[in-house]
Amino acid sequence: MKSMVSRRHLLQGTGALAGAALLSGAGIRAATAAVADLTLIPLPPPIDRAERLRRLAKARSLMKQNGIGSILVESGPSLDYFTGVQWWRSERLTAAVIPAEGEPIIVTPFFERPSVAESLGIPAEIRTWNEDEEPLKLVADFLRERGIAKRPVGFEETNRFFILDRLLQQLKAVNAVNANRVVRGCRMFKSPAELGLMQAANDIMLASLRFAGERTREGMTPADIDAMIASVHKTMGSDYAGGLVLIGESSAYPHGSHKPQLVKRGDVILMDCTSSVHGYQADITRTFVFGADPTAEQRKLWDQVHRGQQIAIAAAKVGVPAGKVDDAVRKAYESWGYGPGYRLPGLSHRTGHGIGMEVHEPVYLVHGEMTPLAPGMCFSDEPGLYIPGKFGIRLEDCWHMTASGPKFFTQPPPSIDRPFG
Repeated sequence: MKSMVSRRHLLQGTGALAGAALLSGAGIRAATAAVADLTLIPLPPPIDRAERLRRLAKARSLMKQNGIGSILVESGPSLDYFTGVQWWRSERLTAAVIPAEGEPIIVTPFFERPSVAESLGIPAEIRTWNEDEEPLKLVADFLRERGIAKRPVGFEETNRFFILDRLLQQLKAVNAVNANRVVRGCRMFKSPAELGLMQAANDIMLASLRFAGERTREGMTPADIDAMIASVHKTMGSDYAGGLVLIGESSAYPHGSHKPQLVKRGDVILMDCTSSVHGYQADITRTFVFGADPTAEQRKLWDQVHRGQQIAIAAAKVGVPAGKVDDAVRKAYESWGYGPGYRLPGLSHRTGHGIGMEVHEPVYLVHGEMTPLAPGMCFSDEPGLYIPGKFGIRLEDCWHMTASGPKFFTQPPPSIDRPFG
């Protein structure tokens, strides 16, 4: 990589990231411009029609197994997952009704039909409603036509209440059931195509964190660092909605602080950001010490979190309840004097979360979660340690379960002196 920032500003001492004097806005722009010299990471194609048809077939099979006549999927990741329709939630309903037999329908406002049709990736009739009409009547009519109005209708947990409430006005005896067994039963297990998209997102995310970390300078704000991360995504063609850049004491609080922060020598800098390729997410965190050799306390905490990541991945075996991964990490942390449980100083959040079309999705690596790990499941591994009033360390890499065990999308960094590998 050819950098526009002098190499003497990048490294100092035994591998610690260093900084020059306070950079001007022009200096930040120059650092950001260096992204043009990065090697592009190839993007896999988006999910195709054939894969969506396989998803529908699996959903129908799961509906039949669980005695569900249909599921209603409103705007959001699941609508995209099953139909390709990428739509946002508003007071106007756009949703799919997927029956256990036959093709689904899409219900959407009349004036949105052309836009919805553009991304529709499966055979489905689009039924429209005008502003003075009730969209849930279209749903009720469809269920009656198919002869499944009296059979259970599955709703996602995230569906808004008004949908069921107004469907009940159209069908007085709607038997609403949880659609988790169908929707989770599909989305939780990623296909090779999905894993390929997530791999690309992770590769780009790590490249952007490395780029920004190596160009962080004294006097920069979190927004300055975030802008460098965003510049890599723009060049690579991935989506970036922002992330967390936490400096100094702010790193002790998992989701940060609103207090003003400026980079100075010896600070812990934590970057926790997400990337998306064709709707599939990556979530990576890197923590490093800026411009000075780490203190003994900083090095100890970093090494313990690094060990925590390895403990988590060692505990992740096919068939093991997901919560046991969190238990394994927490047991080690407690033996080192943290906690107990979720108390501070220690690990105050779960060890990881499911990830796919959403950054956080079921299932979670949290105490008490009994869902067994199985091939195709994807998670983050982020057992941070936090000392309130001082600093925190979080390292995060995502992984997926294979038949032979877990596999990282990105390798955790080897040491605090080589925080980006």
